[in-house]
Amino acid sequence: MAQPQAATVVLAGGHESDGGRTLAALVAPGAAGPVVHAAAPSGRPLGEAVRSALAAAGDGPVCVVPMTLGRDPKLVADTARALRWLAAGEGRGRLALTAPFGTADHLIGWLRAAAGTAPDGAVLVTAPVAGPFEDAELFRIARLARQYGRHRWVEVAFDGGDPDPAEGAERCRLLGAREVTAVPASFGPALRGALPGVRDGGPLLRPSAVAGVVAARTAAALHLLGHGEDGILAGLDAEHGHGYAHSHGPGEPRHSHGHGHGHGPGEPHQHHSHAHTPHAHTPHAHQPAHTPH
Repeated sequence: MAQPQAATVVLAGGHESDGGRTLAALVAPGAAGPVVHAAAPSGRPLGEAVRSALAAAGDGPVCVVPMTLGRDPKLVADTARALRWLAAGEGRGRLALTAPFGTADHLIGWLRAAAGTAPDGAVLVTAPVAGPFEDAELFRIARLARQYGRHRWVEVAFDGGDPDPAEGAERCRLLGAREVTAVPASFGPALRGALPGVRDGGPLLRPSAVAGVVAARTAAALHLLGHGEDGILAGLDAEHGHGYAHSHGPGEPRHSHGHGHGHGPGEPHQHHSHAHTPHAHTPHAHQPAHTPH
């Protein structure tokens, strides 16, 4: 039986990876895991990176992984839009969009694991500032990480946002914490520079753990591609329900506004398929950077 071809991988980066820049270690020659051709932000740079990967792969498959930890549905949708035309042309039959790297549930688990090695005291969850909904989502995630963790205080701070890490650390102290450990909810460092009185908890996941999850997402996408499913159509719907709630005027039916899901007279509403985004767990998926293999 012929062995399946290994995929060439492109990582799509968003605000959680500084546009892919904090993923450079995965692209380096000799990095563990699948062959990662490039990491690029969505838009034109991503399109160029995918074209380059298609050329480098010859007749082999190319998989694009949206590198979100669960707070960037826009990255998934933007990536799907960037791939849509390539999949209809030069990438036909061999270009696939994988499930997102992680979900909000994954991030809660990863933060809990990372915080588990922190001294008693407060955990300061840090991330680059994004948009209002993405930032609000981090407060929800941090609250759940605290609920199922052992730390009394789990606060949030944003690099370039409000509160910033210094303000977040001060809030921890005012609440009574004697120790403050910064843990990133991103692929980058917890702190951009030293912060007096704050322990740097290190990266959220080791590069080998990140590579393991990328490999799992890629393998699942290749399996679906073998059945004719490239994941792009479902990816286009990733932002559905994200953002401001729809307003409805008095007496206006709640479903009278258009979502672009046209249903003919008498046609039942079809639920959108998200079959390509399983919560795949790998042996690496919940391994914090702090725990040795």
